[in-house]
Amino acid sequence: DEVAWVKSLFPDCEKYLDVYAKYGLLGRRSLFAHSIYLSEEEWQMMSDHDSAVAHCPTSNLFIGSGLFDLEQAEKFDIKVGMGTDVGGGTSFSLLQTLNEGYKVQQLKGHTLTPLKSFYLATLGGARALDLDDKIGSFKVGCEADFVVLDYKSTPLIDLRMSHCKHIIEKLFVLSTLGDDRSIYATHILGECVQIRRKEQKDK
Repeated sequence: DEVAWVKSLFPDCEKYLDVYAKYGLLGRRSLFAHSIYLSEEEWQMMSDHDSAVAHCPTSNLFIGSGLFDLEQAEKFDIKVGMGTDVGGGTSFSLLQTLNEGYKVQQLKGHTLTPLKSFYLATLGGARALDLDDKIGSFKVGCEADFVVLDYKSTPLIDLRMSHCKHIIEKLFVLSTLGDDRSIYATHILGECVQIRRKEQKDK
């Protein structure tokens, strides 16, 4: 309905993305949320202009607006980062967002691996924002903004972790069961600005 509505507002534009192109809004630092109803031509336009996508699975599932095709974005070599979009979604937590992102790709018939999940939430997001020279990794010279995750943050996570034999399994547990309780500490520019108190951890 939204695509049809935009078409009625801009009858001179053949496709939704043409409206952005018409006003010079396609480019390396153009970040488009959702990007669910794109044609092949629009995917190609985004690729040609080096634009990026913010995948917002909690919003898409809550509103019922559709399922993002990550495989299609990768086919056209489009940068993708994970977004929370609490205006239409349900959580600020990127871990919960990864959980929903996994489900979206399952419904699309694809598997979102734990490594790719964490990439989309870190360096993938930084690249989508064109800020990967500053954030998104532990590369020397980058700003040291990071969180410390707790393998024992909930009884269920603790139980699941006790059966993990590989880091990939542990990342999968965190990306499907983790939430704000899994954040033990937060560092900004290398300085610890928040740490969960012991009594909080013990609850």
